[in-house]
Amino acid sequence: MSNRTFTMIKPDAMEKGYAGQIIDRFEKEGFKLVALKLTKLSPEKAGEFYAIHKERPFYNDLVAYMSRGPIIAAILEKENAVTSFRELIGATNPVNAAEGTIRKEFAVSIEENAVHGSDSDENAAIEGDFFFNAFERVI
Repeated sequence: MSNRTFTMIKPDAMEKGYAGQIIDRFEKEGFKLVALKLTKLSPEKAGEFYAIHKERPFYNDLVAYMSRGPIIAAILEKENAVTSFRELIGATNPVNAAEGTIRKEFAVSIEENAVHGSDSDENAAIEGDFFFNAFERVI
């Protein structure tokens, strides 16, 4: 099991000025920042990142949403990182998210849910590699 996971603070949370509060929550929950980058995805790059959903009816809206403004991409480290982080962010739909989770506090809908969190160790590695080269990481 990996001790690293990948996350993005999504455009809706960035637009509302929640980035600092969200990163603070990561650190307060014991996650160490391994890599951090402010960037903006082009529609092409957003489409590439979410290619797994290409056949889904929400794909075009997802690409438009993820490319509409800046995001913060990060690799985080903690024991059992993927599972611990998924617990911290809460359910994809903030209506179903537990009290005290990031999505319950900062998300407005299933479509604009404030943060991304990798769903497996394998995807955490793939997603981290999508955004960061070895030089950009604390090893």
